[in-house]
Amino acid sequence: MTTPRARAREQTLADITRIGREHLAADGAAALSLRAVARDLGVVSSAVYRYVKSRDELLTLLVVDAYTELGDVVDDAVDDAGGPAQKFLALGRAVRGWGLREPARYALLFGSPVPGYKAPAEQTTGPGTRVIVKLVSIFDEAWRSERLVDRPTSISLASLHQNFTEVRGDMRTEMSDEVIARGVLVWASLFGAVSFDVFDQYGRDTFSSRDDLFEYQLAGLVELAGFIDT
Repeated sequence: MTTPRARAREQTLADITRIGREHLAADGAAALSLRAVARDLGVVSSAVYRYVKSRDELLTLLVVDAYTELGDVVDDAVDDAGGPAQKFLALGRAVRGWGLREPARYALLFGSPVPGYKAPAEQTTGPGTRVIVKLVSIFDEAWRSERLVDRPTSISLASLHQNFTEVRGDMRTEMSDEVIARGVLVWASLFGAVSFDVFDQYGRDTFSSRDDLFEYQLAGLVELAGFIDT
């Protein structure tokens, strides 16, 4: 059971976050102002400072909120899908769909850094790694169930072996160095494709169907990953 004071604080923080999202969409992250948030909330600035002490704390609130929503959207999509290939397709579509619906929040997470702001790892790492953890789980499921094509590479990964060992420990997986490297390539390629779309890097009139282009890119990443749905 929560107290009335705790419920009131939770509601106020939710209102500050909602207004912050509106300002983010309208003016961008660099222009966020607690005074402006207080004005739209209908209180004096000092009242907001009792909940959010600085612009950086407001940014962190918005970063965690965005990562959490994106993580929830991805989890819902992936958990309803079948084998590894279908789960990956669901993840990719969910990330792109959220990014296109929330371009300002996507830019806050994956765009240019906000001048003077450094996200506190203790608050943002957990929410911020949810999508990559889900992607790793898809690869790990395919690896353990032998639904991943064996694709040896002639390129030496020896210099990265210790890094991959640490990834195995952090992600609790036994995937080989090559499979982890392949996963990193798929991860970077997926977010590169989504960012090109969200940030309109192709040019407005270059492609008549961005949806079809993205589906082609996803299909290529499924092939690159080596997922087998049986």
